[in-house]
Amino acid sequence: MTPHILLAEAQKSAEVTDWPARIGWLVGLALFIALVYWLMREGWKWRGTLQNDLPALPSAPEETGPAKLGMSGRYHGSTTAGQWLDRIVAHGLGTRSRVELTLTDQGLEVERPGATDFFVPTAALREARLDKGIAGKVLTEGGLLVVTWAHGDKLIDSGFRSDHSAEHTEWVDTLNKMINDTEGVR
Repeated sequence: MTPHILLAEAQKSAEVTDWPARIGWLVGLALFIALVYWLMREGWKWRGTLQNDLPALPSAPEETGPAKLGMSGRYHGSTTAGQWLDRIVAHGLGTRSRVELTLTDQGLEVERPGATDFFVPTAALREARLDKGIAGKVLTEGGLLVVTWAHGDKLIDSGFRSDHSAEHTEWVDTLNKMINDTEGVR
C-alpha cells in the first residue's frame, strides 16, 4: 500500500461542530430578533400615543334602518387621508381583521370580530374610491375599496377588500351617490 492510503486510514476525522460557538450564535440571533420585535412594538405604542388626540370612535345607533348594501371581507387599516403610508393605530384602527360592512341611510357600520367596531355617519362620509394600496397592503389596481371619512378634525381613509371584489364598484357608486345627495342637503 502507498503511504498516503495508510495515512488516511490511520487519522480520525476532526469534530465538525463547535457546540459552544453554535449555541452562542443561536442565543445572539434570538436576542436580536427579540430586540427588533420589542422595538416594533414600542414604535406601534408610540404612534398610538401621538394619535391620542383622535376622538373615540362612534358606535352604531340602535336603529340604523334597512341595509342598502352588505359586504364581508377584510379590513386592512386606516390612514390619514391622502397619505397611504401614515397608518392610524389609535382606537384599534390599525388592527387588520375580518369585517362585515353594512351601508344604511344612517351611515356605514363596520363590524370587526376581535377588534373595535365603529360607525361612520352619513354626514361624515367624504369619498369612496378603488385603489391599490393602504398602509403596507398593496393589491392589484382597483383591488381595495377606500372610504374617506371625517372624524373630529381629521380626514381618514379606511381600506376594505371584499371576499368578492366585483362588489367594489357597486359600493363606490352607492357611497358616492349618498355623499353627493348629503352634500346637496347641507
